[in-house]
Amino acid sequence: LSLYSSPARETKYVENPQTQLEEGVSRLRHIMEPYTAWCQVSCPLEVTAALCSDFFSEGCEFLQNPPAGFYPRLGVIGFAGIVGLFLARGSKIKKLVYPASLMGIGASMYYPQQAVAIAKVAGTQLYDWSLQGYIAVESLWKDN
Repeated sequence: LSLYSSPARETKYVENPQTQLEEGVSRLRHIMEPYTAWCQVSCPLEVTAALCSDFFSEGCEFLQNPPAGFYPRLGVIGFAGIVGLFLARGSKIKKLVYPASLMGIGASMYYPQQAVAIAKVAGTQLYDWSLQGYIAVESLWKDN
């Protein structure tokens, strides 16, 4: 634009049209609005805490007082699962393996000690299952 000329007298603001994703999210928010409002009104924190103490005391207590950085970590792990679903086009096996493996990798980066403990247990279980399979195949082979 020139510094010495004035802009056109009749300018109009034109909004960009909404994409399908934006329209879908908007519809979902409008559909869910009565339910979220009902939950906020009918379930104050005291009632929720009382229900949690009856049924799932540990889990609810953990979610009410999470450690620092828990929700961002949870978001990264969940996003890794969504990326896995996006990458796993086609095969049903891929749709099981990719999200689970990406979420496992994300979780193991944030919780390495728990990942090592789970890997040890899973390794021994896998070894036991393979040994049982080997014995079963060997017994079938010898019978014939």
